[in-house]
Amino acid sequence: MRQTRKFQTTLICVLLLAAVPVAQSQQTDKTARVGWVDVSYDLKTAPRPEQLDGLVAGLRERGWVQGKNLVMEVRIGDSGKAADFGAELVRNKTDVIFVSGPMVRGVMARAGATPIVFGITGDPVEMGFVATLARPGGNLTGLTSLALELEGKRLEFLKEIAPRITRVAVLANGLHPGFNSQLKATQAAARQLGLSLQVVAVREPGEFEAAFEAMTRGRAQAIVAFPDGLIHRQAKVIAEYAMRRRIPSIGGWLYFVEAGNLMSYGPSEYEFYRRTAAYVDRILRGAKPADLPVELPTRFELMVNKATAKALGLSLPSSVLVRAEKVVE
Repeated sequence: MRQTRKFQTTLICVLLLAAVPVAQSQQTDKTARVGWVDVSYDLKTAPRPEQLDGLVAGLRERGWVQGKNLVMEVRIGDSGKAADFGAELVRNKTDVIFVSGPMVRGVMARAGATPIVFGITGDPVEMGFVATLARPGGNLTGLTSLALELEGKRLEFLKEIAPRITRVAVLANGLHPGFNSQLKATQAAARQLGLSLQVVAVREPGEFEAAFEAMTRGRAQAIVAFPDGLIHRQAKVIAEYAMRRRIPSIGGWLYFVEAGNLMSYGPSEYEFYRRTAAYVDRILRGAKPADLPVELPTRFELMVNKATAKALGLSLPSSVLVRAEKVVE
């Protein structure tokens, strides 16, 4: 409960930040250099459009336009390259660096005094990125998608689509900051729904096959995957296992569904990254990361994969389809 209260208290402070009218962010003659550092998915070297486009759109709303007074420097790669990316962006005199979760620690090590805005799935206090959510106190601030109320909703959607399930495997990165809080919230929701949970923790890609074997032995009838970088980089592998076993799976980001899993429920990916622009803008205009509260998501989206449902022999209820923001055919 302490974790939940802390996040709820911070949300009040965050809403004050979110409520700042875009109109007050006037055009500027200054040319800003903004870095973007992200981990690659499927060995791709281009950002997911929902992410970078969201940030660019948010900056444009605040008067920062590429080719006019904004230069974006994009770096995509595996987490081992994060420190080098950070050092390179500092050499290029970047004003602010946006960093996705798996890359934050490496960029931090080489960014020096350059402000960092992060977008992560875990608890930034537990990670040591900020002192508190309300007052970060250092050179970093940003957004976390760790909203504990989502855990129960994901189980509810599984139960709604597959009412007969009683055993659900929880697949999660055991090293993910926020794992314990997510697990407690999921266990509480499972008790309310009459579900038994099998917790299967992984720490690296090589452990997924053993995790799947454990799920099979445990006769899991569905999978709820806690969203984080490790889990989502293995989204296709998870989808392939779920398809072989003919069981539904749900995660937290659109990519999970695009990879072939049945559902995801979590923050709007585009909106999440568009909100990072509020931090970048305020820092470019003189604000200090130490004074900008870490923000939690306020808008959530349900995504479903219709083709996967058909392959699993599941009928998607109209009550689910009407709530889905995106349906993958």
